Amino acid sequence: MTLKRQPMGPYQTNCYIITVEDKDFIIDPGVDATKWVMDNVSNPVAILNTHGHFDHVWSNQELKEKLNIPLYTPKDDVFLLQSSEWMPDLPPSFPDVEVIGDAVLELSGVAVKFRHFPGHCPGCSTIEIGGVMFSGDFIFERSIGRVDFPYSSPSDMKASLERFKTIDYDMPVYPGHGGATTIKAEQGNLDYWLQNL
Repeated sequence: MTLKRQPMGPYQTNCYIITVEDKDFIIDPGVDATKWVMDNVSNPVAILNTHGHFDHVWSNQELKEKLNIPLYTPKDDVFLLQSSEWMPDLPPSFPDVEVIGDAVLELSGVAVKFRHFPGHCPGCSTIEIGGVMFSGDFIFERSIGRVDFPYSSPSDMKASLERFKTIDYDMPVYPGHGGATTIKAEQGNLDYWLQNL
């Protein structure tokens, strides 16, 4: 497994390329991500979204068409791919697969596990692939996703954090912004956030 990360756009949103068994998976291609992705893939097989906010999905459709590969997006966030209250000029994108809830998919022979953790937005999910987790805007290093946006839900976030606490294994976590952490490290911080949401 190899992993490449590049912060993109004004919000420095992490775009990732993870290569598993010589297959490239593109995660959250944000603003102006196309050139970097095109320069860093050799065998792309899928684009994966952790959620539908504009800074994570901006380059979805352009890359999907250039690379001729499918786009996978959590079903509850698909509506966000066609319009953004913050960015009216968001290029609309259209997923080939709407991922429903928790799901384990086999993509070109590689297992990809979506875990649904709503709160930051309705479809917010983590993606486990190649022995690592991509947490989007759900979990960050020593922090969690905001719940004051349109379609956010503090009560859903609390329930999601409680579920995250029950994960009984550890692995590296790569968030949508900032540096990497681990499941166990962030589980140790969750009581603080649960008390302060």
